[in-house]
Amino acid sequence: MELIYFVLAAYGLTQILVYSELPLLKALRPKKRSIKGYGKLFHCPMCMGFHVGWFLMLLSPFTELFNFDITVANFFLLGWLSSGTSYVLNMVFGDKGIQHSQTMEITDNEDH
Repeated sequence: MELIYFVLAAYGLTQILVYSELPLLKALRPKKRSIKGYGKLFHCPMCMGFHVGWFLMLLSPFTELFNFDITVANFFLLGWLSSGTSYVLNMVFGDKGIQHSQTMEITDNEDH
């Protein structure tokens, strides 16, 4: 259950940091082209998700929702977990609910 709480907290914080329209957060979020191109980090749920993961690891001693040891291994593992799940959840859920798109596969058949 701790892992589910961690994933949901990571997804929520990532969404707020990347997409929030609150004036304070919007003003703090750098433009994509700023910081020699590293401003993109603040507009990417996968990138920001990694940093949210290790940040939440540092917060884990102060919450009862999840408890992780603060180690180098957990730094990377929780960062990767947060990055991957934040990205997947971001691709599945949008402002209008579950996102669904149909793609056509084009094949090269010589029989036709």
